[in-house]
Amino acid sequence: MVGFGVFQVTDKEECKQSVLGAIRAGYRLIDTAAVYGNEDAVGDAVREAIDAGLCTREELFITSKLWVQDMGNYDMAIAGIESSLKKSGLEYFDLYLLHQAMRDYFSAWRALEEAYEAGKLKAIGVSNFYPHVLANFCETVRIRPMVNQVELHPYFVQAEALETMKYYNVQPEAWAPLGGGRHKPYESELLQQIANAHQKSVAQVVLRWNLQRGVTIIPKSTKLKRIEENISIWDFTLSDNEMAQISSLDLGYVGDSVKHFKPEFVRGCLGVKIHS
Repeated sequence: MVGFGVFQVTDKEECKQSVLGAIRAGYRLIDTAAVYGNEDAVGDAVREAIDAGLCTREELFITSKLWVQDMGNYDMAIAGIESSLKKSGLEYFDLYLLHQAMRDYFSAWRALEEAYEAGKLKAIGVSNFYPHVLANFCETVRIRPMVNQVELHPYFVQAEALETMKYYNVQPEAWAPLGGGRHKPYESELLQQIANAHQKSVAQVVLRWNLQRGVTIIPKSTKLKRIEENISIWDFTLSDNEMAQISSLDLGYVGDSVKHFKPEFVRGCLGVKIHS
């Protein structure tokens, strides 16, 4: 339920050390993606952690994602999956996602279904699939996605999205669970009051809020103190009133959420290359 993300951690050694620090702190879910350019660093950290006796491979839950340039057709998706596995040096991923609802994602999904049935992917899902897209997708594909990773935080509550996921038995997973740097939860008097009441940080309160909604979270940090803080959220519970107060901060479509509907964003995604 509480994982560690490595989005924008482009320095390979910094990424590896951050993942190792997260594993030492108790994280077992590590989230990467082909387009992040650090699948190899995550794989190195996994092997080093296992060799050091910090964990076994079976205890870890490693997630990666297929980028849109590999979603042009079925064969491209197959090659993209194999590329992710090769870069990471792992025999399988515990979860593999379609990163965006772009290009021919139905054909790409068939590739994920087959890799899942072959044991190369232990679970398969999607990312950034809004409710109407997810509903149509679930009603069409042979194997329904097990996870939908979307933007979820107090400033973008996405109640409708959660209801749609619940209907189709899809686990919600939050990227940018702390607001992704576009909002300022640390300056919120409301959040600070709730944090003070529990003798916790604002970050811990925000993460706990999503956790109590049944949402898996993958906060990112390269600072060990924050890495440890972000997983230390199991020793307190927010009241129903506090949950409602935090949800009242919702701003609707804000930040990165709205850009998925903009042609320039889509064109930008299609132009991002990850293979040499």
